[in-house]
Amino acid sequence: MEIILTFIHKAIGQGIAILLGAKGEILTEKSGNLNLGIPGIMYMGGVSGLMAAFFYEKGNPSPNGFTGMLISLIVALLVSAAGGLIYSFLTITLRANQNVVGLALTTFGVGFGNFYGGSISKMAGGVGQISVQTTAAAYRVTIPGLDSIPVLGTLIFSFGFLTYLSIILAIVITYFLLRTKRGLNLRAVGESAATADAAGINITRYKYFATVGGAAIAGLGGLYFVMEYLGGTWTNNGFGDRGWLAIALVILSLWNADNAIWGSFLFGALYILYLYIPGLSRAMQEIFKMLPYLVTIIVLVMTSRRNKPENQPPASLGLSYFREER
Repeated sequence: MEIILTFIHKAIGQGIAILLGAKGEILTEKSGNLNLGIPGIMYMGGVSGLMAAFFYEKGNPSPNGFTGMLISLIVALLVSAAGGLIYSFLTITLRANQNVVGLALTTFGVGFGNFYGGSISKMAGGVGQISVQTTAAAYRVTIPGLDSIPVLGTLIFSFGFLTYLSIILAIVITYFLLRTKRGLNLRAVGESAATADAAGINITRYKYFATVGGAAIAGLGGLYFVMEYLGGTWTNNGFGDRGWLAIALVILSLWNADNAIWGSFLFGALYILYLYIPGLSRAMQEIFKMLPYLVTIIVLVMTSRRNKPENQPPASLGLSYFREER
């Protein structure tokens, strides 16, 4: 029983970083932009938040964990949003190819994270020795009293605030997209920018809003992984392929942020399943790591065959819009 509870707890923890990245990409793709820079932006959010906490604690003999948390949170949001702004400027204003810019942003973000994360690790005395435990402890504060409830305490109430914030954000994004006028306008831009433009909707504004906002949310995934999941440590390439799993989760969830909640827990479980199966060879472990992608492919094939409009990507996804070409 204890092993099952531990497995579910770890699966949820693994899934939250993927969930935050997926929600950011869902918001972005609803505007018609395909941001393949999400993996790099998650690196940028994680390392920038870690750097902010490190220098805050280093400059204060008695650092306050919640102050460090606030500083790192703001810095991570700003840096991640800046990544989204760069993508928006290049693809919307300068009309650069979305796929090329996204992949370049991922390459830059991973390099940015590894360079500065590795540099800070050396300053702190080596990998895993970064002294931001005070700030990380603030990210890991659980709900007092409720976390000691048998079973439910472990499964539901033993996580930090970013875990609950990620679920709340998923619900808010779904409500925004499906129940508000601005959300309807955003979806209209993603389906047919020319039609939305003819209806008087500011295409550029909505695309910038969705892409920059989506990048900021995705960056929280990197911050969560570094602070709450790893406890304030850094290892180069430690994110692995979680950024790409976030993009795969967008497809699995059928571009619905609510679906991404349970999808992220499924991905988290599949991602660590091999650790709980004894006797697996290294080759078999790698095969098990492929399971999230295999599930995504199966879902993509099934939804394509059914061809339901509500389960399809935005019609203009990945296509740049230029008014003069209407």
